[in-house]
Amino acid sequence: MSVANQTDLVDALLIKSEVEDFFSLESELLDERRFDEWLDLLHEDLYYWMPIASNVRFDQPEREYTRGRGEANWFDEGKDILRKRVQQIQGGDHWAEEPRSRTTHLVANVRVASTQGGDIGTKCRFVVYTNRLEHDTELFVGKRVDVLRRENGQLKLVRREIYLDQSVLMSRTLTTFF
Repeated sequence: MSVANQTDLVDALLIKSEVEDFFSLESELLDERRFDEWLDLLHEDLYYWMPIASNVRFDQPEREYTRGRGEANWFDEGKDILRKRVQQIQGGDHWAEEPRSRTTHLVANVRVASTQGGDIGTKCRFVVYTNRLEHDTELFVGKRVDVLRRENGQLKLVRREIYLDQSVLMSRTLTTFF
């Protein structure tokens, strides 16, 4: 392996490690309900989107998920809406979070899919477990496609696409962040 190839490999490993650390910190902040610090990880131009899945014929995969902006989606938001959701949860008047949920976010199979300019495109898998009251337990499993951007030396989340591996949302509420 040439020196240039070794340098490229080391650079790629460093970026992947930084991305994994970012996702680990994000999970920790969400699980510890440190939402203001989590919001600081989000770019001001954030697009946060979770389409609704449908069961479709095998030869029509393009119809499996709704499209953003204009079709119904579970989430189709920017940072301003996420900030308002956080304020509602923190204000104590969010009926679906009284008593508050306990969550565990697991992120795995992190892969850096692209690096263009200052943007880092990633793909990963996630499991989000929530528990509230005695028997309210939810399990969300799926895939994410994220774009991170370096701003003032720190990574910020600029785009998140969340694909749940279920066509019917069995949860009574959708108050957690992915």
